[in-house]
This record gives sequence, structure tokens and C-alpha cells, in this order.
Amino acid sequence: MTANLLTIKRQIKSHQPRRILLIEDNDVNRMLLSDYLSYSGYDVQSLSDGSALFATIETFQPELLLLDLKLPGIDGYLLLEQIQQKPDFSKIPVIIVSAFAFKADKERAINLGARHYLIKPINLTELLLTIEEELSCIHI
Repeated sequence: MTANLLTIKRQIKSHQPRRILLIEDNDVNRMLLSDYLSYSGYDVQSLSDGSALFATIETFQPELLLLDLKLPGIDGYLLLEQIQQKPDFSKIPVIIVSAFAFKADKERAINLGARHYLIKPINLTELLLTIEEELSCIHI
């Protein structure tokens, strides 16, 4: 797995940075994930809630979303539904990063359009591999 991670890091650094939008309400988690992904070669923008999600997608044009399900004001499930209703946005892969560990939570998120579901605390190597798997399907 370490060899895979090193290969991924080389691939990431050899291309234009891929854009990831992180939606996470916990300040520490948001900062740590954002810093880790930036260090790994991604262009990361983060939001603490979903209120500015669609405006940020318009301006930042992310290639992938990392979405927490428990957010203030609007939950991640509703955001997933809204993303799927917008043809331009529904093509953006969504990876859920949530503390909700029940099978029903995962099934609901996948049924609403999420591509992957990672349970906190997340394995950072698994996160990078999952991101690269999704981004490898998208052409720059």
C-alpha cells in the first residue's frame, strides 16, 4: 500500500493540482484534512457548512467533493439530493467522510449519489487512494 501511495503522490505532483472542495463543520477536522490534502498536492477549498456550497462550486469548480453528513443548518443528505438535481453538479464525485457508522447511513448516502463512504476517524492512505480512484476517471 505504501508503494501505491508514493506512486499516487508522484502522479499528483506531476500534473496541475486537482481541485477538491471539503465541507466539514468541525474546525480541527477541516483544518487537518485541508492541510493534508494541500500537502499531498491538491488545490483545496473548504467550507464549514453547506450554505455557500453551490456558489462555491460555481466559482471554484471542484473536481471532487468531500462531504460530512452532520452539518449545521442543512445536513449532508439534503445537500446530496440537491447536488443530484443539478445536471452540471451531479457529475462531480462525492465522497462522504462521516462519523455515522451505521449501514443504513451508508446505504442512504450511496443511494443519494455518493460514490464512496468513509467513516471517521479516516485512514488517510485510504482517503488518498479513494480520491485518486475517483479523479482518475475524470480527464483534465
